[in-house]
Order: sequence, then C-alpha cells, then structure tokens
Amino acid sequence: MQERNAKVENLAKKTLNFTEEILSPTSFSRQLAEQMVLAKAYVIIAKEHNNLHLAWELSSKITSCQLLLSKAAMTGEPVTLEEAEPIIKSLSSLIFKAQDVHYDIATTIVTMKSHIQALEERANAATVQSTVFAQISAEALPKSLHCLNVKLTADWLKMPSLQQLSNKRRNSPRLVDHNLYHFCIFSDNVLATSVVVNSTVFNANHPKQLVFHIVTDGVNYGAMQAWFLSNDFKGATIEVQNIEEFHWLNESYSPIVKQLLNPESRAFYFGAYQDVNAEPKLRNPKFLSLLNHLRFYIPEIYPQLEKIVFLDDDVVVQKDLSPLFSLDMHGNVNGAVETCLEAFHRYYKYLNFSNSIISSKFDPQACGWAFGMNIFDLVKWRKADVTARYHYWQEQNADGTLWKLGTLPPALLSFYGLTESLDRRWHVLGLGYDLNIDNRLIESAAVIHFNGNMKPWLKLAIGRYKPLWHKYINQSHPHLQDCAIG
Repeated sequence: MQERNAKVENLAKKTLNFTEEILSPTSFSRQLAEQMVLAKAYVIIAKEHNNLHLAWELSSKITSCQLLLSKAAMTGEPVTLEEAEPIIKSLSSLIFKAQDVHYDIATTIVTMKSHIQALEERANAATVQSTVFAQISAEALPKSLHCLNVKLTADWLKMPSLQQLSNKRRNSPRLVDHNLYHFCIFSDNVLATSVVVNSTVFNANHPKQLVFHIVTDGVNYGAMQAWFLSNDFKGATIEVQNIEEFHWLNESYSPIVKQLLNPESRAFYFGAYQDVNAEPKLRNPKFLSLLNHLRFYIPEIYPQLEKIVFLDDDVVVQKDLSPLFSLDMHGNVNGAVETCLEAFHRYYKYLNFSNSIISSKFDPQACGWAFGMNIFDLVKWRKADVTARYHYWQEQNADGTLWKLGTLPPALLSFYGLTESLDRRWHVLGLGYDLNIDNRLIESAAVIHFNGNMKPWLKLAIGRYKPLWHKYINQSHPHLQDCAIG
C-alpha cells in the first residue's frame, strides 16, 4: 500500500497543469504561444501582400510550435529549453524578416482589428441565421402531422356518415347550456388540439359536463371534424367550426382582416424578398393569422354563452379547471396569470411609451399577463365592449408605431383595468423555451404552456418536458401508427 501511495505521489508531481504552464510568464510554453499568435498575424499580412513564401515559412514554424505544445499537454511534461529554443529562434528570425519588409506593428494591429471585426460580423450573422432556422423549424408542419391531416381529410371526404353526424350535433342544446363548462380553442393543428382536449377531460372531475368549441381554417376543417367525431373524449361535447363560414368577419368590420389583405403586410410575411433586419420571430405569419386574432371576437362567435375558458393549442391541462368558472372576478372581464413577477414583463416592454397616445393613457409599470389560459366573463365583455376597444387600438396602430406584432399588445390595451389576476399555479409558462423550470412548479400547475419555438410536437422540443405532452396522445390509433407519430 505504501509503495502504491508513493507511485501516486510521484505521478502527481510529474503531472503538468498545462493551463498554469501556458499562463506562467517564465515558461517556454508561454513564449511559444505568444510568438505563435504574432506569427499567425504576419501570415495573414504576408498573404495579403502576396508574399506567399514568407507565409509558408511562418506557417511551417507555427505547425512545429503547435505540435510541441500538443505534446506537452498530452504527456504532462513541460517544454524544455532544448525543445523550445530552435523554434523560438527561427520564429523570431521570421518575424524580424516580416518587419523588415515593412509589416510593422501598426500594420499588424490594423490587420488584426479588421479580422476581429470580420469574425464578429460572421458570429452575428451565424446567430441571426440560427434564430431564423429555429423560427422556420417552429413554423414548419412535421411530415408526420401532415400525414395525419391527409388521412383524416380522406376519412372526412370518403365517409358521409361523419358529415351526417356533424350536422346532427351542430344544433345540440349542450352547446349553449349555461350549466356546463365551456372551452374554446382556435387552431389549425389537429394533434395539438386533441392533446388540449384529451388532457382537459382526463383531469376533469366531471368530463361529461365539458363542452369544447373548436374553430379551425378551411384547409384543416375536414381533418379536425374527422378526428373529433371518430374518437371518444369521455362524453364531452365537441363542436368544430370553419372560420371561413364567419362571413361577418370581413374587411369592413375587422381591422385585422384589412391588414391581412394589405399587399404590404402580405409582402412582409410571405414575399420572396424580406427585410433581413426584421426580428425573425416577428416574421411568423401567425401574427397576422385570423385564427390567432379570433380570441378578440369570442362574444360574437358564442353570443349565447356567459363564461368561457380560452385555451391555446400548445397547452396541457393537468388539473380540473371547473373551479375557474366560480372564481370571483370582481367585475372584471379577463382572468389571467400575471407575468411580471419574475420576467419583468411590464407594459413598457410591449408598447411604445414615447408615443403620447400610449403614455397619456397607460402606466408603463403596469403588470403584463399571459394569453393561453384565460377565463372570460362574456357578459361583462359585452357591457365593456372590449372588441370595439380592440378595433380602436388596431386602427391606431395601422402604421405599426405603437407596438410590434402579435395579439398580446392590443390585448393589454383592450383589457386594461378589466383583468383579474389569477394564482400563478393556474398557468405556468415557458416550456417551449426555458430549460430550467422548477419541477415542483410544473407539478403544481393546472395548465402548462409550451409557448416559444420548441413545441412538443417538433424534434427541437425540450426533452424533459416532452412526456408531459406525449402522454395524452392515443398511440394505438391506426392513423398515428401509420404516420409514425410518437
């Protein structure tokens, strides 16, 4: 045992900390590293002056220097004088030679600055490119989900019984029954909507008392109908509507429809030549999607309802949501979780307070809140005419000077003074971008929200959160198996 300890001690003495060695002002490794950096600068300058022979000589000695330093790092033994001296002398001679041909220190500094600037520009370009690619990935529909849509649309077209069943359920009295719990989801993603519905009914105390109102676009209407008509959701009532049948939602009534038809807006989102300086996430066409802005028309879509819970299609429900309907809203229209406690999302972060129309009416320190899980009192909404407020602010922002794109800024203005703050456990956000959410917070949440680019149905989803979403997919469904969804 003593002999073994002695060997370990000898090994420890011989082992070199190469980081300390190369930082030591007296080490040969430090001298070699410094000369190598200078020599690399002169290689660049020599090439720019077309002195290729000098550049080759310097590069050759740099390679020798790198090999010697690599050997020292791998063997754990310091560079000796005998090893370093020939390289140091030859490199010094070549550096003097470079200086003799007028590659002075001033030229070296200017050249190095220009190359540093070029590297910074390349790094910035790579960062922007990475963001753009992430945005494209987030917007793209995976092949598996496209496959599912195709199969479901085929079912809808080939099976008249589904269309007959849809017509039969269209006028169900349950759709307007005030004694039931009503939820609305506006989405073009069948699987995501299914997870929202599945998770809500699975965790409900009385799933048969739930009614889901889904609105989708014309492209996905058949697929959405086929899915929800051919699957069982524990007795919950589900209706699917096509936004293209909302003829009242037209250019003469809705500012957002007018913007959607505006050639400049369409060029910004869908044109071939786009402004590279625009923030990538703001180029997402969802910001000018009617489905995305449909949340401001809920009382008009459901004129006979008094209360409704709005759910985004990227949430998962983990607890019974029926207590939301009996919350005291203190006369407010919108019940939402505030977001300014940790992320400092206050009004000044979303709105342009340098414009007097904003600064004269709103508190810049007012607390922001989240869309994604909201309880709306539709009676109070109609009384306050929140939709008219929304129209007013959309028209005021026709030139885009009051806020950037999206639905939250106009919502902050439209629901100002009309929002009731909910306990944060009702709605936990960030699962689409934040890798470090506390597990205890996730477990306590009634609703978890995958807001951000890393959606759970995409390959770039955050691994530790994916099972929370995937467990509400019916993996035994033949279409899901055929399309390799899982």
